[in-house]
Amino acid sequence: MLIERIYDEDLAQASYLIGCQAKGEAVVVDGRRDIAVYQELAEKNGMKIVAVTETHIHADYLSGTRELAAATGATIYVSGEGGPDWQYEFDGERLYDGDRIALGNITIQALHTPGHTPEHLSFLVTDGAFSDQPGYLLSGDFVFSGDLGRPDLLDEAAGGVDTRFEGARQLFASLRDKFLTLPDYVQVHPAHGAGSACGKALGAIPSTTVGYERLYAWWGPYLAANDEQGFVNELLDGQPDAHAYFGRMKRENRIGPAILRERASLQELDIAAVARDLAADKATFIDTRSNTEVHEGTVTGSLNIPAGKSVASYGAWVVNPETDKNPLVLLAAGPEQAQEMWDHLVRVGIDNIAGYLTGVEGLPTSTPRLIQPADLADFDAAMVLDVRNRTEHLAGHIPGSHQLSGGRVMWHLDELPAGGTIVTYCQSGIRNSVAASALRRAGYDIVELDGSYAAWAAHRPSVASSR
Repeated sequence: MLIERIYDEDLAQASYLIGCQAKGEAVVVDGRRDIAVYQELAEKNGMKIVAVTETHIHADYLSGTRELAAATGATIYVSGEGGPDWQYEFDGERLYDGDRIALGNITIQALHTPGHTPEHLSFLVTDGAFSDQPGYLLSGDFVFSGDLGRPDLLDEAAGGVDTRFEGARQLFASLRDKFLTLPDYVQVHPAHGAGSACGKALGAIPSTTVGYERLYAWWGPYLAANDEQGFVNELLDGQPDAHAYFGRMKRENRIGPAILRERASLQELDIAAVARDLAADKATFIDTRSNTEVHEGTVTGSLNIPAGKSVASYGAWVVNPETDKNPLVLLAAGPEQAQEMWDHLVRVGIDNIAGYLTGVEGLPTSTPRLIQPADLADFDAAMVLDVRNRTEHLAGHIPGSHQLSGGRVMWHLDELPAGGTIVTYCQSGIRNSVAASALRRAGYDIVELDGSYAAWAAHRPSVASSR
């Protein structure tokens, strides 16, 4: 048996390829939309992808299940659990608690483990060539290394009302009745690692075991004492902000993401044509440089989505393809970097990329306004806006500032003043530059705090812990 973990550092998301080496067949679990990695892995190991499945209707990225099935002819398997409000709307075999997928000597059994979402499945894997007992659990967003999937996302991002309490109780029951009934030696492979917003304290370790979590996870003592209310209280306390784009992911993943099929390579664009499109607001320029470079001058009206490991995350903060219909023009060193950024963007459903440019000469530019920490106290700001997470804000913030995280700000413009200048900050300036560029493009008068909270705290150490 082969189990391969494919990890996306951008979204802190893990997908898996499980293959039977004897029969040459494989299944992909929780795949993403840029599917070449799975096809190449299967080919490398002499396998054919015959099945694709997922643990639940994801909120943090757009599923590649339909994309893989279209490319390979694999059978789709999705959860049929959760009741009528949590049914997938595209074709596929439905899995219920106890159902099995067989690949040669391998058996993959679906376990209904609700709590993070009502339809959530975990997959218990048995390598029949080695043992008749299960040895592995793909836990999805149910159990992470040291943490659990949060039950409040349906409230935070999918329009639910107080569903978090029932979800938390379901998680308690899923741990008690499913997870903790497994042998301690069963290896647990979760769908997320540190940095994901799907939990509040995810560990960076890629896998764990049932026994280790039973003994050392924060929730272990609550289950041992059968203390459901204590468990619920601690689970729901201190959960981070949910990105607003999670609601769009939920909707699209339930309906069925658009199938891209083979994408043509991005082409370098004519800069004069791009300038005309920008002037007519028929394209949106994406400045992919660092915030320090952007602060020296950027294309007027551009969005700052810095190249690197967070292109999908930051892209989904500031581009909503349901309302932003302009094709995007990427600033890239060349075709390989442009393609890599596009691969990241399609993971969150940002598909409409016109092409790329390798420079900005010939395009209209402007310089974002900055303010130094020493000048903030005397500056006439209509609002000082903290675009960090609310847990960061609670740990220390600029007195009088309003918290609205970068992943939510463009969906909550009603919280901002209609006029005047807004001073924005994050921790170091990277997230701030992303959010500020979007607010500036939306017509707000934005001044960024140079060096953000870290610089302000260094300048004002005596009040840096103000609440």
